[in-house]
Amino acid sequence: MTLFHCHIATSLDGMIARPDGGVDWLVEGAPPPEAFGFDAFYDQVALILMGRGTYEAARRMGDWPYAGKPALVVTSRPLDDAPPGVETRPGDLPALVAELRQRGLGLVWVEGGGQLLRGLLGIGALDRLEMAVVPVILGAGIPLFPPGTPETRLVLRQSATVGDALHLIYEPA
Repeated sequence: MTLFHCHIATSLDGMIARPDGGVDWLVEGAPPPEAFGFDAFYDQVALILMGRGTYEAARRMGDWPYAGKPALVVTSRPLDDAPPGVETRPGDLPALVAELRQRGLGLVWVEGGGQLLRGLLGIGALDRLEMAVVPVILGAGIPLFPPGTPETRLVLRQSATVGDALHLIYEPA
């Protein structure tokens, strides 16, 4: 069974990054990822699925942070000098989701960004949304749910406070 699981951090105003893609606000005052169960989650990840913008942001950070994990980047453009284990796929999400479900991968981490989430929600393919809600208002940035995201009903499966932040786990209703 393949489970499409988004584990992501967001600001109180729903941003996943600053307008320039920066995520320094996560490092400055947010609890560490392991406080939200990220290490245990990451150990279970069979494949990382991300959009082109998220891939580019990760590449700007220096060394590839996902070494040893296979990753698919949803893009129509080739990647220059992709790290080992990184492949591209065009934006035909229904076909890609069907292929990955057929392969029975287990846990697929939908790493971002908002355009990919919007597409997966649009075809009913997101199985779990796990969020760290960090108590900072950015005022502008890259939204978790960009305009055009379809109305989607979710059920809260788990919630906890982690310092001043919230850890929320939702599944489709």
